Amino acid sequence: MKAIDQIYINGEFVSPHGTATFDLISPSSNKRIGSVTLGDETDTQNAIASAKAALKNFSNTSKAERIAYLQAMHDAVLKRRDELIAVMVQEYGAPLQFATMSTDHAISAFPSAIETLKNFDFVRTVGHSKVRLEPLGVVGMITPWNASNGFICSKLATAISAGCTAVIKPSEMSAMQTQLITECLHEAGLPKGVFNIVNGLGEVVGAEITRHKDIAKISFTGSTLVGKTIARAAVDTMKRVTLELGGKSPNILLDDADFEQAIPIAIAAAYMNSGQACIAGTRLLVPEDRLEEVKNLVKSTVAAVKVGAPENEDTNIGPMVSIKQYNRVQDYIKLGMAEGAELLIGGPGKPEGLEAGNFVKPTVFIQVKNNMRIAREEIFGPVLSIITYKTEEEAIEIANDTDYGLQAYVSSSNLERASTVAAQIAAGRVLINQLSHDPLAPFGGFKQSGIGREFGSYGLETYLEPKTILV
Repeated sequence: MKAIDQIYINGEFVSPHGTATFDLISPSSNKRIGSVTLGDETDTQNAIASAKAALKNFSNTSKAERIAYLQAMHDAVLKRRDELIAVMVQEYGAPLQFATMSTDHAISAFPSAIETLKNFDFVRTVGHSKVRLEPLGVVGMITPWNASNGFICSKLATAISAGCTAVIKPSEMSAMQTQLITECLHEAGLPKGVFNIVNGLGEVVGAEITRHKDIAKISFTGSTLVGKTIARAAVDTMKRVTLELGGKSPNILLDDADFEQAIPIAIAAAYMNSGQACIAGTRLLVPEDRLEEVKNLVKSTVAAVKVGAPENEDTNIGPMVSIKQYNRVQDYIKLGMAEGAELLIGGPGKPEGLEAGNFVKPTVFIQVKNNMRIAREEIFGPVLSIITYKTEEEAIEIANDTDYGLQAYVSSSNLERASTVAAQIAAGRVLINQLSHDPLAPFGGFKQSGIGREFGSYGLETYLEPKTILV
């Protein structure tokens, strides 16, 4: 049983002013595995004051100094890689396969930031003027539970690169993961106050970060609903915002694709992170006259997908993070059936032998219309909707007929054709014939999938304010 009773302010682990506690529940067994004492408004204000005090010196550090800090952070996190993977499996229920990949992405955030920083010009000549890109100030970072340490590392690495200081509010459901990453970052030896981490609820710690006048920018990853709330509150003090929000990603299989290769990729895209991913390809668009072929390939592929204990190396889908999330997914599966979609595989209830945890049967619907709620709303679980199209133009139209625009996928044997289709899809990223990540390229959403970009030079610029100097 793990009791987490400290937060991190001004370079030290301290007891919070807040006294409320939150139980940490294993999603695999629904047994209590720990508790965390939550920070409150006072703790948040103390963290912001610490970051503000540290900003004066840190904002004037050189590129070389920031690179040295990033390298120290990388080395400290890398040293505890195996522990970081294990705690993500235990607390969040991430399958070992995904937890390993997610942790490696978290670790790689620092060398990626170093590479970006080395090639970044903070002073530029524009017209007859000098333009200085200066640190915005104290950044409030609010991160979700589905890849907690990955978001902490990537956002903080960017802030350090920019010369900003930070106050981080992770999900209270990720407290064990947060404790370990905080220990790693503490060991890196950054100046006191450069980063501060406060466990707490969104309506308490998150709300204080959002409204506090000394927070210059908010970087938030989470639901579109919460993102809108943050954006409304942030405008009162004219905070800059980067919002990476929800998605309902289309995956277009063009008629010339190799379906035997494309279908397994499509299933992996839909069920990544047990389906608890904003970039999951949960709308599979297929040619109408190839539906029977698709059905057979999907059924055989999904039948081989293993749902089970997340610590097992061959598990593909672990439990939903909480009973609440499990019930949400179950409600959508029942809704899809009520809307008239046809179950191809899966359905309501838990897989046999996994009744104790929050496990969901990998589910696929066919005969889905794009106006059905299961095709329009983010489910955040292993539920795939297959939608048919008659022409390439109709496929693009269906793909874009959504409130979201975070990521999309295209499969084709003709790269030129696939690239032409990708250019017509309203999404921040489009992947062709693969599942991959580029940490130097911008990531973020069109439409209600967000505002701003993360990663690489585009992400770094969102932490900076241009100042024009005319001489």
